[in-house]
Amino acid sequence: MEIQETGLKDCVIIKPRVFEDTRGYFFESFNKNTFEAKTGLSGNFVQDNESFSSYGVIRGLHAQSGEHAQAKLVRVLKGEVLDVAVDARPGSPTYGKHISVKLSAENHLQLYVPRGFLHGFSVLSETAEFFYKCDNFYNKASELGVIYNDADLAIDWMIPEDKAAVSEKDLILNTFSSLK
Repeated sequence: MEIQETGLKDCVIIKPRVFEDTRGYFFESFNKNTFEAKTGLSGNFVQDNESFSSYGVIRGLHAQSGEHAQAKLVRVLKGEVLDVAVDARPGSPTYGKHISVKLSAENHLQLYVPRGFLHGFSVLSETAEFFYKCDNFYNKASELGVIYNDADLAIDWMIPEDKAAVSEKDLILNTFSSLK
């Protein structure tokens, strides 16, 4: 496992060691001991989630607040996405900054998104299967979000505006500056 820094504290890209031969490939997608030793971060995940989406879908930007905040370890099982993490931790030196990384079934990269970050992704391939681990259970009352096209964040989702497919719920999210 190789760890790549992103410039945002505690938010790292994980490149697993992939073993390939004529039969296909094998890799260890998660090992708690290795993860914690290499990153210094907690690997106490309690919930797995998976989604399937088509080209142009933008999901996010989402987070859980307070005692229900979640760290996530995200990856793509099929297709390709542009994954985005925004530091929304008050007092953080990188507050309001974001990173974008292409995750795909081919590159096997994973992104660790710490608690206190907003998270979202856009689907760049025809379809994508997206998988992530969470270190805390989902709690509907603790949902928070920021609209994907927030002017202050200026995220390039790599999807033309006329091809973007965004849920009604995500279209009415607040701006980043309105977060408390």
